[in-house]
Amino acid sequence: MERHFELSDSEFEKQFINCKLNPDIFSHEAHLRLAWINIKKYGIEKSKSNIQIQLKKYVKIVGEEDKYNATLTLAAIKAVYHFILKSDSDSFEKFINEFPRLKHNFKELMSCHYGFDIYNSKNAKTKFLEPDLLPFD
Repeated sequence: MERHFELSDSEFEKQFINCKLNPDIFSHEAHLRLAWINIKKYGIEKSKSNIQIQLKKYVKIVGEEDKYNATLTLAAIKAVYHFILKSDSDSFEKFINEFPRLKHNFKELMSCHYGFDIYNSKNAKTKFLEPDLLPFD
């Protein structure tokens, strides 16, 4: 079990918003959890806005601004939302166990939508690029 699970959803969100979350526990799975918490609490549209603003602030505070990727951020939120619509899980832990593909095969999942490298593209890092293969909506 990853260390971010030591925090309740409320504490995890609070620490992240206040840029107090230990960067060592902000793994790929923790990013997915952030999306899950936001979507469940605020809905998909508000989540897109919240997470982009909060993540930009967080990476600046922890000195990792070069790691922010606008396309990957929104694509991950949309992917989590897609699976939430198919889920009966009432906790993130159950959700990620129900859809382990989000955690273990995320790059493969993104390659169904994008035929180009969204991980290293300068354009993808600064603005959301629509999928060229399969739309999210």
